[in-house]
Amino acid sequence: MQQRSRVLGGALAGVLAAAGLATVAPWPSQAIPPGEKTVTATLFEWKYADVAKACTDQLGPAGYGYVEVSPATEHIKGDQWWTSYQPVSYKIAGRLGDRNAFASMVRTCHGAGVKVIADAVINHMAAGAGTGTGGTRYTKYHYPGVYQDQDFHGCRKSISDYGNRTDVQTCELVGLADLDTGSEYVRTTIAKYLDGLRSMGVDGFRVDAAKHISATDLAAVKGRMRDPGYWVQEVIYGAGEAVQPEEYTGTGDVDEFRYGSHLKSAFQGGNLAGLKAVADGKLGGDKARTFVDNWDTERNGSTLTYKDGAAYTLANVFMLASPYGSPNVYSGYEWSDKDAGPPSGSGGWTREHAKQEITGMVGFRNAVGAAPLTDWWDNGSSAIAFGRGGKGFVALNNGAGELTQTFATSLPGGTYCDVVAAAPSSCYGHTVTVGDDGKVRLTVPAKRAVALLPVR
Repeated sequence: MQQRSRVLGGALAGVLAAAGLATVAPWPSQAIPPGEKTVTATLFEWKYADVAKACTDQLGPAGYGYVEVSPATEHIKGDQWWTSYQPVSYKIAGRLGDRNAFASMVRTCHGAGVKVIADAVINHMAAGAGTGTGGTRYTKYHYPGVYQDQDFHGCRKSISDYGNRTDVQTCELVGLADLDTGSEYVRTTIAKYLDGLRSMGVDGFRVDAAKHISATDLAAVKGRMRDPGYWVQEVIYGAGEAVQPEEYTGTGDVDEFRYGSHLKSAFQGGNLAGLKAVADGKLGGDKARTFVDNWDTERNGSTLTYKDGAAYTLANVFMLASPYGSPNVYSGYEWSDKDAGPPSGSGGWTREHAKQEITGMVGFRNAVGAAPLTDWWDNGSSAIAFGRGGKGFVALNNGAGELTQTFATSLPGGTYCDVVAAAPSSCYGHTVTVGDDGKVRLTVPAKRAVALLPVR
């Protein structure tokens, strides 16, 4: 039975703003982030001022379409990372920045061509009692100005049976006060909170712990919003569990946890050939957000992490090259203590989002668009190659030795840039010639990749 081992939450960004809501019919789900640039970068626990700078310096120039930011809410005090995930009010008053910093970040990111996804905790409030990071005094089930005892489910015990839907969706996730999302007051309050973030320019939401809210309740919340924007929902797959990811595709995209587990098995087990069928047994590609890892999975061991070095980077290259799903590049920080909070200075961040191998592949993803997967090749184990129609081609070598191979592609003859190594606009020393017959001879170093786009 799959359960969370940490104190879970998700970012609550914003203030309880926006007076009065128009009553509207439920909005249709919006599968895949809208626009031509569909890659998201999650900058986990980055301060909002630093996110703004990253949008200008790295994310915008690289072609990322979205940045997902960590909790923008008042939360419990503490140095651990998960304190950000226990909200006590809907004020933006946490360690990552205040309301002004958040609003400035949204404006700056928009100016750089990057849209903003806010993590939204609408399943629960904090456990315990105390004073929040914004000065709010709270006790469990009593959060001044927002919720009182009657606004929470009557099951006042932790979830114990993931095979029981009622237990999963009305009892408490690791002891956190579980909101009664079937209540009209709670639904309206959540909708006002999310609309408040939208009024600040937020483009969409990652709905934290969506599995613990019924799909019906989520649809009701969305239907009470003026304009819900893009939604992606956290629904962790568990074999035989009562609640499954497929239930939530009616309200938006869903994080596909099976994808990260599949990549770990392939890259650590030496069989990349099986990735040709990476979509099998998972959500449809028009509903799935894919990721190599996130802050939960890197700590529970279910996926690759930055600690896996070259294999981790290669897995990200594959994710960005493959047509399946909408990719989310995770960029966190180094840790040895699983509870440790973010670094206080500029050191210790993995900056995965800014590596040339990754930024080059973000450009690759944008350039190939919806082109189909073609020209698959594999050596039966550690090396694969494939095209994206006549627009791009990639070869990955997870083996211990250099790979030299002539590949058949659908590319027009001409000069191409290896965007894993350099940008197409400044590709001196990293060009490759594709013959008029579409064939190209590549040498791919061990634990590396080559990805071809036309030289600009």
